[in-house]
Amino acid sequence: MSAVGESIVREFFELNGFLVCQHRKYAVMARAKTADEEIDFLVHNPHADPAAGPPSFIIGPDDLKRVARAIVVVKPWHTERFGPSVVSKTQLLKFVEKRSLDAADRRLGHDGPLLKLLVLPDLPASESLKSKTIELLRAAGVDAVIIFRTMLLELIGSVEVNRNYAKSDLLQIIRLLKLYHLLKGPQLDLFARKRGQKPETSSQ
Repeated sequence: MSAVGESIVREFFELNGFLVCQHRKYAVMARAKTADEEIDFLVHNPHADPAAGPPSFIIGPDDLKRVARAIVVVKPWHTERFGPSVVSKTQLLKFVEKRSLDAADRRLGHDGPLLKLLVLPDLPASESLKSKTIELLRAAGVDAVIIFRTMLLELIGSVEVNRNYAKSDLLQIIRLLKLYHLLKGPQLDLFARKRGQKPETSSQ
């Protein structure tokens, strides 16, 4: 699943004009990762707007112009709840340590702020738990998070069924799902109904 999650992240940033560098090409198996090995991607936005100010903590598509450089760490735990108890695990946030920042600066240079960005399946639905999670992440040194749903909606909306995405397995799968009407574009879900609710019909 980690490879799929990383593919989604890479395609999302490339779609939005970022230059994406995978920080390491090997998998750490028999030992704990060092701080710099926690980094999954280094991204650089050549079209960033420095005057736009910092992005929101929960990044949406409109925030991307505010991101010039970032360390990106992907946590594709789609079957696990992400909340305060998970944040408290010391190994989770090793990427905010100075060793990680130094490694990123060596690759990206020292031009502008370096965002520490965490990619998550979701934040808690409860407002109190969500606020607590964000508070803990900020306190630990995380600058922003981005949710998989945000990235997937952007990718689904960008894929055109009349194009052959032979260079990307992920985009090609999305294209085929849309082509065979197994996947709706985000614009069709603006008026999402509760499960089991029948569509309204107008009387004429």
